[in-house]
Amino acid sequence: MQASILVYRLYDTANAIDLAMAETLLATGGHVSRLRLTRVSPKAIAFKDPPVTVLLTQQQIPIGDKSFIADVRARIYGLGVISITLRVNLPPEFNYPDLIDLAPLLDHIPDTIFLHTLETVIAGIRPAIEHERPPAVEEDFTIYYFREWQEDWDPVPILLAEKEPVSPETRRETLAYRLSYANDFTILGWNTTLVFDPTGSPDIPDLLEFANAQFLELHYYDLLLDQEIDKMYDSIAEAERTIVYRRLAKYRRIRRQLLELMADITTITSEIENSLRITEDIFYARVYTTYLRILRIHDWTDSIDQRVEIIQRSYNLLTDEVVTHRAEVMEIAIIVLIALEIVLSLLRIT
Repeated sequence: MQASILVYRLYDTANAIDLAMAETLLATGGHVSRLRLTRVSPKAIAFKDPPVTVLLTQQQIPIGDKSFIADVRARIYGLGVISITLRVNLPPEFNYPDLIDLAPLLDHIPDTIFLHTLETVIAGIRPAIEHERPPAVEEDFTIYYFREWQEDWDPVPILLAEKEPVSPETRRETLAYRLSYANDFTILGWNTTLVFDPTGSPDIPDLLEFANAQFLELHYYDLLLDQEIDKMYDSIAEAERTIVYRRLAKYRRIRRQLLELMADITTITSEIENSLRITEDIFYARVYTTYLRILRIHDWTDSIDQRVEIIQRSYNLLTDEVVTHRAEVMEIAIIVLIALEIVLSLLRIT
């Protein structure tokens, strides 16, 4: 069997990573390159800042009661994502029933393998990392990659990691996103995809990995906005318990923080959405946009937009509150000045 299994873990690690610096730092320790798709011209697919790929040493990976040699690779994205990939090359004597037995066991690959590799990569590029943070958000997915495919092989048990027969409805849903260009096909799924490509090109896996990196960052910033909105409400409630002149100072500080947050989020989401542009290749565009639809990435961007709108409304309300209080203070000051003028006039008369 000419096949391999690509097991991915993607981690959000930082606000941003300087890829030029990371590439220089890693160049002395292994084979380093920038991502470039092999079967299309560079003009057809434009990466704003192509991620840095570094090939690491092979490892023995335990899967079930067997052990497999896996090629280990890290890919570093300017958005702050680091992807760790194990490419398990199946032995030539491996057959379809063996693969069906193996599929359910892939979820049990020890996380420590990925995390140890991640720590090693971070240590090697730390000067290039901006605002490093613990990898609290992660994504995982698996791609089965075949260079040969027999007509009597059923992809459904592989994709679902189940031996038992499934209903016709489940089969239709599993095979719903089957795309083909020539004598190849790709069956897309949320966290499991099957690719048959006799050429061995890594383009489809690389596109799907890039989409997962975008999805991961949107997920992270959606969670971040949730936390910031909760903090905003707490800060406003705290400000309302203080006396007026201190309250205004707190409001101004909250407004400044909200304005900075909105500017940061708008810039970041724009960078995420514009990090990859497919301009000419119709098939890759279909694969990429279909996969984004499976990931429901537009739901995440809509969610972020809604949270930014909440912050914008809160900012406007605070601005109105500050302006109102400022007008009240001015009115009081004018009344005091008028009263003082009257008192002084009366004193001069007497």
